[in-house]
Amino acid sequence: MIMTFFDQFSSPHLLGIPLILISTLLPALLLPTPNNRWITNRLSTLQLWLINTITKQLMTPLNKPGHKWALILTSLMMFLLMINLLGLLPYTFTPTTQLSMNMALAFPLWAATLLTGLRNQPTTSLGHLLPEGTPTPLIPALIVIETISLLIRPLALGVRLTANLTAGHLLIQLISTATITLLPIMPTISILTAIILFLLTILEVAVAMIQAYVFVLLLSLYLQENI
Repeated sequence: MIMTFFDQFSSPHLLGIPLILISTLLPALLLPTPNNRWITNRLSTLQLWLINTITKQLMTPLNKPGHKWALILTSLMMFLLMINLLGLLPYTFTPTTQLSMNMALAFPLWAATLLTGLRNQPTTSLGHLLPEGTPTPLIPALIVIETISLLIRPLALGVRLTANLTAGHLLIQLISTATITLLPIMPTISILTAIILFLLTILEVAVAMIQAYVFVLLLSLYLQENI
């Protein structure tokens, strides 16, 4: 069987059963379980500090009613962060490279923020479709443009996360394949390629964290518009 570079993005199967659900839920088992003890280990302390920092960053631009979303947004941030980082390990599968999964995360949460605004303040939410002071001849065109830009938000969320992670994984695989291929032919070039691969891996770790943060941050900004 001829393997291609895109085979790493296909969902793994065992006896015909897709394992994407296991690969999605498994990272949660790696997090330490919180307890009521005053003295905990360093890993629990680091986990608590990270969760507090993420929650503070996400909740700062929101007013008090938006703080009800703290648990959802922080859990989503930790979920994406764990999956993106563990997906950089060799012989692993990254569920967030699947557009279907990212859209399944983006669309319901975006719809929830939109419905929250339409329920609590319908006039303000609909007012975003028509900026104040718009000339009368441009009103129909602007309403159509703003509606399209509103409806395309979940697609942009899902495609951004998928494209960035997919591009990073492909670059790592291409450069690692070149490193192994050039090793018996041109060892010096292979060593330079390996250094580039190491730097690229560090960059991809940063990209994995940044994309998880951007995904959740944009959702919090959409929520801010509707509360």
